[in-house]
Amino acid sequence: MALLQRLLSYASSAFGLPAPAETVPDGSEEHLAATALLVHVARADGVLDPAEGERLVRLVRRRYAASDAEAESLIERAATFEAQTRDMTSLVELIGSDGSSPEERGRLLAMAWSVAGADGEVHEFEEALVWRLGKLLGFDEPAIAAARDRSSREPAGA
Repeated sequence: MALLQRLLSYASSAFGLPAPAETVPDGSEEHLAATALLVHVARADGVLDPAEGERLVRLVRRRYAASDAEAESLIERAATFEAQTRDMTSLVELIGSDGSSPEERGRLLAMAWSVAGADGEVHEFEEALVWRLGKLLGFDEPAIAAARDRSSREPAGA
């Protein structure tokens, strides 16, 4: 049983939630975990602003999905998974922070900054969360700040 399935099963039994589906399509564990991290960032200030939702769909489609419908489906599954786990460390482990390339981890961090700032402001909770994510992904403070600067210079949805 894949780590993701074990976490889902544990979360469902620990919190009395419905049992998760038995399988996750091959190759999508990392995408689901990465998208769940982005959902976690989007929800950090307690409100999923429409601009954050739209940015999330664009970013997920660009990196992990072939269509808007597929991106929305992945986000929906990721939101459920994120609500069940609420553990950023486990999500980072699922994306393989030790085995993934620094470029891929950097792209995820920049995506997190982009989602956090989609509503025009990076709130205190969002900022703290993305900084923590950067640390969990193995980046030092200058690299985390550079990812933030990069995401603010890129066009919306990039």
